[in-house]
Amino acid sequence: MAFKFELVSLIPVRNMSRAIRFYTRALGAKVRMRGTGAMRNYWASLRIGDADVWFVVPDRREGRRLAYSALVVKNIRKSVRQLRKAGVRFQRATRSTPETRIEGPIAFERYGASAFFQDSEGNLLMLMENPPD
Repeated sequence: MAFKFELVSLIPVRNMSRAIRFYTRALGAKVRMRGTGAMRNYWASLRIGDADVWFVVPDRREGRRLAYSALVVKNIRKSVRQLRKAGVRFQRATRSTPETRIEGPIAFERYGASAFFQDSEGNLLMLMENPPD
């Protein structure tokens, strides 16, 4: 029997309004719901492309080093240009193998291309372009 579910990513934020502003302006997200009353600054649901994300304000900052979200794009060069125009600053690309080709903030590998940046709350995000078929 197959178990059906919908996967939703939770993103910890420090400032709800700032995070919503960054994701809607830079990434084109749409706000689906935002907490009301006492929950207004503690929870929100956004749609980014075909994915739902929930913003939550944890009681304390979580210490994660390797957890990040990936945004899969069809054209990483174009996406990097668009995000830079929206004020996003990318990290310097790093070489993971001798075959890695670096182009600005983009690292090209056999398995695809990637570029990393942080959102307004310090969460690490990765743009990922899959390799051509």
